[in-house]
Amino acid sequence: MSDIRQRALGLLARREHSARELITKLIMRDYDEATVQSVVATLAKEGLQSDDRFAEGYIHGRIEKGYGPVRIKQELRGHGINDDLIYFHLDMHAPEWEMRAIRAREKRFGKKIPQDFNDKAKQMRFLQQRGFSGEQMRKIFGTSD
Repeated sequence: MSDIRQRALGLLARREHSARELITKLIMRDYDEATVQSVVATLAKEGLQSDDRFAEGYIHGRIEKGYGPVRIKQELRGHGINDDLIYFHLDMHAPEWEMRAIRAREKRFGKKIPQDFNDKAKQMRFLQQRGFSGEQMRKIFGTSD
């Protein structure tokens, strides 16, 4: 049991991990699943592993890299973070998302909003892949459809 705990602490020392992520990594190293879950639950009770801290840090990091709320939410779900925790830390409708989408678009394509349909579609696909909502894109491009 202490070998698993040491391995888990080593992983947590490098960066925050969600409980699901930590469990998966430890099971991949051929540790018994029941024991792994017990160790991770103990680490969570001791405050050494926290999905709350993981979600907060992950959101901050993804925002800094120019990703939008839709993509961040999906990625957090993939890490096993529940929706209550996601919505606690990630305001999907905050007004600053529009400005972040503008910055991501300008960094990639420059300040000028395209008038050509194909160029506009290309930029909208880019923002969609980055995780910005249709509503946020409509505000940027001034479209009502």
